[in-house]
Amino acid sequence: MTYIPKVNDYVIWTKDVEGWIYFADKEYVTIEHGVRPKNKINYECCPIHANERVLVLCYPEQWKELTYVKSRESVYEESKNNMETVGKVTWRESNQK
Repeated sequence: MTYIPKVNDYVIWTKDVEGWIYFADKEYVTIEHGVRPKNKINYECCPIHANERVLVLCYPEQWKELTYVKSRESVYEESKNNMETVGKVTWRESNQK
């Protein structure tokens, strides 16, 4: 049986691409390869999301190249999330009252 990627699976695709499956569909999946905090202007324009993400597309014919590592219940599992956020946000704390 072939591996079918699901959201919240951690996968390795190549030596340079690994991360959490961020979106999954029959057409493609996205792998969350990088995360960094938005700058102040971008955050103020769209405060719904605090981070910018680098997502890599992986199509069904490439799924056989994925190596499944583990799963998590949700994106809020801090202890199991080994995706690092690059950079430090200090401006957001000052905006909160």
